[in-house]
Amino acid sequence: MSTVTSRQTTEDDITNAVLERIQGTPDPRTKQIMLSLVKHLHAFVKDVQLTEAEWFEGIKFLTATGQKCDDIRQEYILLSDTLGVSMVVDLISHRKTAGATESTVFGPFHRDGAPELPNGADMGIADKNGVPLVISGRVLDTSGKPIAGALLDVWQANSDGFYDAQLPNHDQLQMRGKYRTDSEGRYVVHTRRPVAYPIPTDGPVGAMLRATNRHAVRPAHVHFVVAANGYEPVTTHIFDFDDPQLKKGDTVFGVKESLIVKFKDHPAGDTAAMKGAKVTGPFVTADFDFVLQPAK
Repeated sequence: MSTVTSRQTTEDDITNAVLERIQGTPDPRTKQIMLSLVKHLHAFVKDVQLTEAEWFEGIKFLTATGQKCDDIRQEYILLSDTLGVSMVVDLISHRKTAGATESTVFGPFHRDGAPELPNGADMGIADKNGVPLVISGRVLDTSGKPIAGALLDVWQANSDGFYDAQLPNHDQLQMRGKYRTDSEGRYVVHTRRPVAYPIPTDGPVGAMLRATNRHAVRPAHVHFVVAANGYEPVTTHIFDFDDPQLKKGDTVFGVKESLIVKFKDHPAGDTAAMKGAKVTGPFVTADFDFVLQPAK
């Protein structure tokens, strides 16, 4: 009488079986991504010896993250940002030639439909309490040649630290504008001095930050997307050099040294510093040149 001995199934058996099933994926890039994803995901589970209860908590976390998303709130972008994934993808996707303006995270609060304004027009008119800020400079190519007609899409939080999408009247666009460079590549943005602010923490991402003893604050910044025909667009920020939050770090890891700008204080009536903007009372200025590299 013969005895049949069965070998127990191992964790590696399951990993190998999944990888074998994926081998028939017709698209090469999809195949590469899925094979790597499965290898790393299974390796993570084995490394931490994940329990069924912990895995179910992870599923609930991802489910809650999706449920928190709507047309004005993208919790998955916040999750990507706070885990540093957005910045890693950004760095891989935007290899800059020497001298080109560095990119940073897009963030979850960009909105379409911002009005195109003449240079010097006030996009921050809805913010009655903020310190007026005039940002000016040029858009150049990597050889230093001015780029006429470049479009700067600009947005930021108000002086209370909220984007328009977070306000009760969130259907109204505020603190946003588009500006075009003149024949010499110059632009003038009139807005308000940015402030540091916490990202939304009332969802799963906030719970993750609290569980890992992390702060939720972004240093003061203004968002820009700068684009021109024949050049690669750049999505970036400028940061306020004097904001104390810079030393404490950015919760989404978006700060780059080349994007930190020293703001200058000016008394009321300093018309030379206004660059054509109509500013009343004391104000600050920031000078920054954006450099675009040729399109690939």
